[in-house]
Amino acid sequence: MTNPKYTLYGWHLSYFTGKVLCYLNYKKILFVHNEVDMTTLMWRIKRKVGAVVMPVLVTPEQQWIDDSSLIIDHLEQRFPSASVVPSTPVQRFASYLMEAWGDEWWVPIAMHTRWSYPENYALFEREAGSHLLPKFPVFVQRRAVAKVAGTLRGMLHTVGVRPEQFLVMDRWTIDMLDSLERHFSEHAFLFGDRPSIGDFGLVGTMYGHLGRDPWPARELIAPRPHLRAWIDRMAKAPVATETDLLAEDAIADTLAPVFRVIFAEFTPLLEGINQQVKAALPNLEPGLSLPRVLMDVDVPMGTGKFRRKALPYSLWMAQRVLDVFREMAPGEQQSVRDWLTQLGGESFLALDIPRLTLRGMRVAPAQNSLQSK
Repeated sequence: MTNPKYTLYGWHLSYFTGKVLCYLNYKKILFVHNEVDMTTLMWRIKRKVGAVVMPVLVTPEQQWIDDSSLIIDHLEQRFPSASVVPSTPVQRFASYLMEAWGDEWWVPIAMHTRWSYPENYALFEREAGSHLLPKFPVFVQRRAVAKVAGTLRGMLHTVGVRPEQFLVMDRWTIDMLDSLERHFSEHAFLFGDRPSIGDFGLVGTMYGHLGRDPWPARELIAPRPHLRAWIDRMAKAPVATETDLLAEDAIADTLAPVFRVIFAEFTPLLEGINQQVKAALPNLEPGLSLPRVLMDVDVPMGTGKFRRKALPYSLWMAQRVLDVFREMAPGEQQSVRDWLTQLGGESFLALDIPRLTLRGMRVAPAQNSLQSK
């Protein structure tokens, strides 16, 4: 098909804008990147999608899409060449799982490494101010940025960025970055020599936060040159290709420690959120969305424990992974089960999630949602 022009609204500072930017560049899709100003963010975007969010993609037909996963889904359908969705079952399932983990689990780490280190604020203030109010004096820009920063800092406790947990978070981050460094010392991307949707999910936290904010870029990423090189490859649009994932639907041994962590930590988080969602559904008035934030949930993190608020949206991302599994033929499903069993991940398939639909930044039960589908 032809390559019509899209418009992407979002900042380089933004977690999920980085995910979509890397994807658009990789697919060689013609687009205009507009840094979001105050009017666009607070009025146009809110009016079009119902929430103050970024990134937002505007299609040539003037459809406004505001979720990074939905943006990629839309573009994959329109531009199937060099698909980021693996064709084989285990790699496909693992890739969507990695996207969900990158989108949901890493948010506290990204927020912590940005907002717990004051030296990062100068970059945020400069870029956010120039984007929000580009024609205003610097002192006005700074006031606007301070308000935005206050809103973002207000989310820290919700996602688990709490001083008593910093040591657990820091140890976990070092261990996980070391695992990724070992993997990328042997492989260009997660599943071979070209990126998958899993790479784009994971790069969100690395592109705009850990790999770009001064403190984590210097202290966490620079000492790990292979991880740094992967981030740069993702940002600089690697050559799109139809081949070069690992042969025979293999997952590299170097990713085994990462997936074991996912099953040991991310699955319990989803289970905890699911319990709260199921408890909330009977009292939810028909047609309403679930609250964006529920109560605290305690989960393992490394050798410690981690507490954060339960976000029902995370279940929608898990449902997305489970739907990939459900769409497979029986033989393909067995291949996925075998892989999960090797890594202790069978419980992920046992998640009994009520069917959810996405409504902006919230989720709502679908019809007959008290029964899983």
